[in-house]
Amino acid sequence: MIERPHVQSAGVGLSGAAMIKSELVQMLAEENPHLFQRDIENIVNAILDEVGDAMARGDRVELRGFGAFSVKNRPARVGRNPRTGEQVDVGEKYVPQFKAGKEIRERLNR
Repeated sequence: MIERPHVQSAGVGLSGAAMIKSELVQMLAEENPHLFQRDIENIVNAILDEVGDAMARGDRVELRGFGAFSVKNRPARVGRNPRTGEQVDVGEKYVPQFKAGKEIRERLNR
């Protein structure tokens, strides 16, 4: 595994930093010197685009050992403006959902 320097970011994970897509591409390029970085970037983009397209169709995407991406429906409801206390109608929406696979859960809880 490649050590990466501490990076300040808005999102904070277990290691104290979030990995962004360009860092993922860079790590994969370093681990696979026989591949061009632009090809790795195209592959990563193709995978993420396909996952997004499948979810937009309402499909579930399961990556064995990693986890499953799905779409959850949140029905319309009446909310409240926290500043004024006024009731506000909140429309129906669909939100992405991720459920970690067994291998990932085990790696996190060693």
